[in-house]
Formats: sequence, structure tokens, C-alpha cells
Amino acid sequence: MVPSALTLAYSTAGDAANSLLFGWDIADLQRWALIYLGASSLAFVLVWVVGYLRRSG
Repeated sequence: MVPSALTLAYSTAGDAANSLLFGWDIADLQRWALIYLGASSLAFVLVWVVGYLRRSG
């Protein structure tokens, strides 16, 4: 049986706020997601820069 669309998606961020883990609110989740994405992007660029410097030097 296929679940209804109500169990598969949220219409607003407020709908998701009631089911977040660890008691976080939606603002904390967004903040930590942005911090994670920024840090991983920085690490990705750093790896490419180090590889370029090692190859050219």
C-alpha cells in the first residue's frame, strides 16, 4: 500500500519542527546545516589547492 503524501512531505518548516531529533528547533537545524556545508566546502577547496600546489611545485 502506498502511503499518502501527508506522511512523505511537509508543507512548511513549522510542520517539520515537531519531529526534529534531539529537541532542536528549525533555526538550529538550519544554522548547523549551513555551518557544516561551509566547513565541508572549505575543506574541499583546501584539498584542491594543496593538490595543485604539490603538482606544480
